[in-house]
Amino acid sequence: MYIEIESTEKIVELNGVPARVWEGHTKSGILVHCFITRISPQQNTDIEEFEKELKEQKAPSPEVFAYPMRLIL
Repeated sequence: MYIEIESTEKIVELNGVPARVWEGHTKSGILVHCFITRISPQQNTDIEEFEKELKEQKAPSPEVFAYPMRLIL
């Protein structure tokens, strides 16, 4: 599966661990929300550029607030 995601400002707690909500879509256009607890670049990448891009965040869509937390895998 291929997905393209963007970071949002929204952070939720999953089993006691903070997770940032990312929004995006699959290659076929299906909308998805991802709950990311950790992300790390490969060692041979430009770490400074990665950290700069990681700070870019958008406001979450209203759909992010409609999830009962029990439904999140």
